[in-house]
Amino acid sequence: MAGGGAPELEVARVLREYADTLLGREALAVKQYAEALEAVPTTLSDNAGLDPINIISELRARHEKGEVWAGVDVHTGKVKDMEKLEVYEPLAVKKQVIKSATEAACMILKIDDVIASGKAKMPPMPPGGPGGMPPGGYGGMPPEY
Repeated sequence: MAGGGAPELEVARVLREYADTLLGREALAVKQYAEALEAVPTTLSDNAGLDPINIISELRARHEKGEVWAGVDVHTGKVKDMEKLEVYEPLAVKKQVIKSATEAACMILKIDDVIASGKAKMPPMPPGGPGGMPPGGYGGMPPEY
């Protein structure tokens, strides 16, 4: 599989097309996932001292034209065909990285759902707020103690 961020850009492009067929939160989640995938070529261009905004814009345009192997050539600072340059990455590693990142994101979302549902069911606070101190304090002590 070609490197230089080409696979991530192509998957992001396909995900954006798919997101256009969805509604509501599902569409937003898929678009955000696509944006997250673009972190690879963004970081690659940034680390090479290139302007990530220009690189991502050109990558998106080239992928929209069907250039699926267009990626970042860090040696020239240009977007080029990674297959012609013979810049390759192991497919097994790429698949595992995407799978692991997806599982981590899903785990965080599940934890967030548990926390959010727990907050909705929290018992009422004791009188006086979190510390439980009544407004006049205890035993004549002022509330600031």
